[in-house]
Amino acid sequence: MFRGESGVLLRLPSFSVFDAGALRLRRNPRRENKRHILSTTVHARFLPPEEHARWAAFVADSPDGGVHALPAYLEALCDATTGSSYRILCAERDGRIAGGIALFEQGSRFGQFVSPRLLLRYNGILLARHEASSPAQRTAWQLHTMTALEEALAKLPYPRLQFRCRSTLTDLRVFANRGWTLQPGWTYVVELADMAAAWSRMHKDQRRLVQRCGEHGVQVTADGDFDAFHDLHVETHRRKGAPLYLPHDRFRDFVEALQRKGLARLFHARLPSGQIIASQLVLTGPHPVTHTIAAATAADALKSGVSAFLRWKVFEFLAGAGYRANDLTGAGLDPVTRFKSQLGGELALCLRVSRPDRSGFRAGEFARDLVQRMKSGFTRKRDATDEHSNE
Repeated sequence: MFRGESGVLLRLPSFSVFDAGALRLRRNPRRENKRHILSTTVHARFLPPEEHARWAAFVADSPDGGVHALPAYLEALCDATTGSSYRILCAERDGRIAGGIALFEQGSRFGQFVSPRLLLRYNGILLARHEASSPAQRTAWQLHTMTALEEALAKLPYPRLQFRCRSTLTDLRVFANRGWTLQPGWTYVVELADMAAAWSRMHKDQRRLVQRCGEHGVQVTADGDFDAFHDLHVETHRRKGAPLYLPHDRFRDFVEALQRKGLARLFHARLPSGQIIASQLVLTGPHPVTHTIAAATAADALKSGVSAFLRWKVFEFLAGAGYRANDLTGAGLDPVTRFKSQLGGELALCLRVSRPDRSGFRAGEFARDLVQRMKSGFTRKRDATDEHSNE
């Protein structure tokens, strides 16, 4: 019994020794699970080939994933290039992949190095989905994973180590804080989930050209006519100085290997006669984001609007196949980017992360690139001379 201030006797419930615990706050199992996640150690290791299937499934589900990180894609690129190989570094927590990076190793006189290259725009870090409702907890989880990956990458002996992440991953403070350089780049990403909205975002001039080509009987086919695509690819190289991705035979083998694995599609815009006047190479695969990596149009068809027509029809095809977005690959300040900006995409930031090159590597690569540019310039000049002499 207890007498209150008013003088009224109050009866308090009795508690046995064992009931005293009932006064404590109940534990929240969800909160305890979150604490366990953050306290669990993250370990980084290279995956052996027999575990690459785990990585492929992780890539398909990661918000930062894409075809460039798939073992099947990297194997095809290794077959198409000289002196290259790849390894997969992952960070694991409780036996599950929390993040990782696919390291495509290119050959040089100074040893193998890692860097983005033609046909490999993205070679950066991927993180697993995290369902935490708290932004602070989600950030802490990401920092744990990033720290483990940075510590492992910093120990690798590559003379050059650079990677570019997709626009979905921009929190790279761990690397910046530890002396790595972050360089901004941009791309355009077209959302495909709502095609009516996508059409409304497209510039009115491009919509008019799309409709005009349809009225003139231009059709789009998805087939494997690589030679027609490559002819336009080379023509674009000669006209604009655009890079040639690979020698003809290697490029054909590479594209055909990707097509067999369901990782790429070739699209062509054809006149009613069947003549191909524009082509486009798109990377597909199990991830919901696709990538347009090459597009070329015949010189005499540039003013017809067929470039916009082909782009839009490819968007429709990809949306119908269940893909959610198309990355237009790059957004430098040039006329091509102005065209891309009118296709309805959002400008997205992509960060390139670099550590300082080893001594001598930068000078050697500069000399090699200079020789290649001189050869490319000579080839374009010779082709222009040949065309002039044939007029």
